[in-house]
Parts: sequence; C-alpha cells; structure tokens
Amino acid sequence: MILQHLNSLRSKNIILASASPRRREILEKIGLKLTIMPSEFEENLDPSSFSDPGDFVISTAHHKADEVAKRLDRLGSPPDLVIGADTCVSLSGKVYGKPKDHDDAFHMLSKLSGKGHEVLTGVCLMVRKGRTWQDVSFSETTSVQFAELNAEIINAYIDTGEPFDKAGGYGIQGFGGTLVEAINGDYYNVMGFPLHRFCLHLAKVMDELVP
Repeated sequence: MILQHLNSLRSKNIILASASPRRREILEKIGLKLTIMPSEFEENLDPSSFSDPGDFVISTAHHKADEVAKRLDRLGSPPDLVIGADTCVSLSGKVYGKPKDHDDAFHMLSKLSGKGHEVLTGVCLMVRKGRTWQDVSFSETTSVQFAELNAEIINAYIDTGEPFDKAGGYGIQGFGGTLVEAINGDYYNVMGFPLHRFCLHLAKVMDELVP
C-alpha cells in the first residue's frame, strides 16, 4: 500500500485529468495534492468495438491521461504523475454512459430498475520516467442491484438534476443511493474511482515517483 509513502507523494506534481468532483474528493481524502486539468480528449470511442466493457473504459482513461501528459510535455512542464479515469455502467452487455437529457436518463433508469448491473471504471497512471511516460492501466468492476422503480420515482430523481453527469444516470453517493438495494465490490468504484486498486497499482510504480 502507499500509506508509508504519503509524505513523499505530497511533494510530487500530480495531475488529475478529470473534472469529476467525486474523483477529486476521493483522492484528496487520502492526502494527495492534485492539480486538476480536465482532458481535452473527445470521448468518441465506440464501446461496441471492444470485446469487454473493461477494455473500453481502460482505453478511454488512457486517452484522457495521454492527452494531458502530451499537452504538458509541449508546454515544457511535465508532471510526475497523470491520472486518467473513465466509468461506465454495463447491463446485459450494453454500455451506458452519461445521459444526454431527461428522456435518456428516464430510459437508462427504467432499464436498470429491478435488475443487477455492473459499474466499471478504467484507470490509467502515466508516470514520468526520464523523457518518456510509463503507462499502468487497469479496470475495476462492482456489481450493483437496483430496486424496482416506478415512473414517479424515476422522474422525481431526474428532477433533482443529479443523473446528468453520471454514468448510468445515477450517483450512489447522493439521492441515487436510495435506488440501490445492494452492491458487491468497491463502493468508491461506483462513485467513479476504485481507491483500493489504485493504491495497489500506485505502490507498484512508487520507485518511479519516490526516491
């Protein structure tokens, strides 16, 4: 784990290539000092072109981190570490991202009603090694069981405004937690960042970050 290295990590230049307030909150809770630099990568990958949703979120996370790393290289100010992440919901092999509007959110939540689905997050760590970057990527999966939802409940939830920036149209850490009967796996992964697996992989590259 990285607990014994936290003091050294606080001195490193760490970039979070995401505008997600949930990811920032999770990482700052363990003492990391972050610079937020959302990726300009256009998230246009087709999930159907991947054999597994995990590969899809890993690829998107890699593109996000890679875009920020290369942008900072061009500016002459490369950081020690760039963190990219991407989350999706998978139900019966179909991938759901963020809903575009009210109707799209209603459709997603209706599909999830009374069913079990998977939340997958891909994470990419771009570690500076001399003049090049070392890429460490992984994905985490958490199973989520939704309660039965009627149209009144779904519309009331959509009216909170919470679904629109969240994969699958819900956030477990907010009002969306009232829709969830059970989870099997990492709660933080459902929020959008698998903290435990991240710490395990960060420990593996610690020699590149901590003298």
